[in-house]
Amino acid sequence: MTQAPETPPQLVDSHCHLDFPDFDGQQAELVARARAAGVTRMVTICTRLRLEPQVRAIAEAHKGVFYAAGTHPMQAAEEPLAAVEELVALSAHPKFVGIGETGLDYHYTADSAAIQAESLEIHIEAARRTGLPLIIHSRDADDDMAAILTREHAAGPFSAGMHCYTSGPQLARTALDLGFYLSMSGIAAFPRSTEIREIFAAAPRDRVLVETDAPFLAPPPHRGKRNEPAYVAHTARVGAELYGMTLAEFAALTSANFDRLFPKAAA
Repeated sequence: MTQAPETPPQLVDSHCHLDFPDFDGQQAELVARARAAGVTRMVTICTRLRLEPQVRAIAEAHKGVFYAAGTHPMQAAEEPLAAVEELVALSAHPKFVGIGETGLDYHYTADSAAIQAESLEIHIEAARRTGLPLIIHSRDADDDMAAILTREHAAGPFSAGMHCYTSGPQLARTALDLGFYLSMSGIAAFPRSTEIREIFAAAPRDRVLVETDAPFLAPPPHRGKRNEPAYVAHTARVGAELYGMTLAEFAALTSANFDRLFPKAAA
């Protein structure tokens, strides 16, 4: 008798971009491939608020797909400033589960640092008012990010996830001390990403998430190609090895962590 194929462990892709042009007209196939790989839930992120309706439509069309919306720091100077009330109003949707992504990015857009910080503070206030987690993007801005998060959290607490964490150990400690989560992307699976893996290895296990950031940052064996939610399983295998766990144990751990940070999307 032929043995039935083993069911893969259930994983969550905590951050992807299913509305990006790379995926035009292919969302149903992407979601189906993700499910086949064990990825039963995913959060698709809107990076420009004017595009929120199309991101919302993707979430509404697919079981297990949730969404968040905000203004990406690299677009902060190009887009109108978000209003707290606008973000609060969006949060009423049952599949709207987080605020952002927002943050600071000085890699290409350091010249807009001031408007990025103002935008971040607006998103933080929306996270406070809604009780939804902030989704933070931080690149080459460790000191300013640590200072803003520390100051703002002292003024009024909020929850947050550090998406695609690739910053240094000090910002990681600051974020973890504030009760935030670190999310592991395909970069953590790159052979030369030793420091990033060391940061995750030192983090409390109950504060780790896993994501793709699709269509970007595909992990090996797909590095350099278009990423998609199904590939979160490859990053999860690296995470499992890092913690001395089986893939099933790591999947259960990161799913439980996701449920705590994103209660509206909880299984």
